[in-house]
Amino acid sequence: MNIKKIIITIVSVILLIILLSLTYNVLNRYILKTNFENEILSFANKNQETIFEINKITFFSSANAKNKNISANSYTIENLYQYTDIAFFIINNKEEKTLENTFKKVSIENIKINNRPIEGNPQLYFKSINHFSKSEIIDTNLIQNKLEFKITSEDKTDLEAPTLYNNLANPITLSYLNQNIKTDYTLTDTSSAITYDGTLLKKCNILLNNLYCNLSFDIFITNNLEQKFKSTIFIDIPLENENKTIYDGNINLKKEVNYKFYRYE
Repeated sequence: MNIKKIIITIVSVILLIILLSLTYNVLNRYILKTNFENEILSFANKNQETIFEINKITFFSSANAKNKNISANSYTIENLYQYTDIAFFIINNKEEKTLENTFKKVSIENIKINNRPIEGNPQLYFKSINHFSKSEIIDTNLIQNKLEFKITSEDKTDLEAPTLYNNLANPITLSYLNQNIKTDYTLTDTSSAITYDGTLLKKCNILLNNLYCNLSFDIFITNNLEQKFKSTIFIDIPLENENKTIYDGNINLKKEVNYKFYRYE
């Protein structure tokens, strides 16, 4: 075989490799595009109708202090904390309860403090509806990684534990607690009575901007058809409303939201 034929053979092989490589890349892109389109189509087909959603959240914000030591001339705070109780219903827009729009499983997961307050140690707790707006810290209610709700259809049930009626009849209630904003802090002005609410924040010279916090968490739902849904909830901890701030003692706020659950399985 002469040099010319060898060169032609080598060039032919190189061209064939390039052609095969281009063909593979085009085919691979087509497969990826087709798979992506199929995933989008499957997602769209599963979510033609909204089954579960949240359209309103109620907040109650205040403050308190633990382990209070009082003398004639001073007042010492061991743990100044700010709390916000959070309540919302998961709803559906159909009067008839079916296997599709009732609960089998509900959980809260992936809790994140996205913007931490400058002062304090923020955490999220379960809170019984019976204690909503009350100033309390129940250590056993701290949500470590995941909160799973017991689902029930019984008329009488223990709502002190995380429990939801399968027909969506009661709200999810949580409590955001930001503890140790001040520790071992002494107030020497005892000329006016101490009130254990948001006014403590002002007495202790806590700037509201230093308490700002944004948190998020995922809510997972499995219905009685074994279909699975998810929505990510974002919460800005409210420290004021149109009329007053938490410095005035406490605030109530009802906020309209638009969180829809999408079906992923």
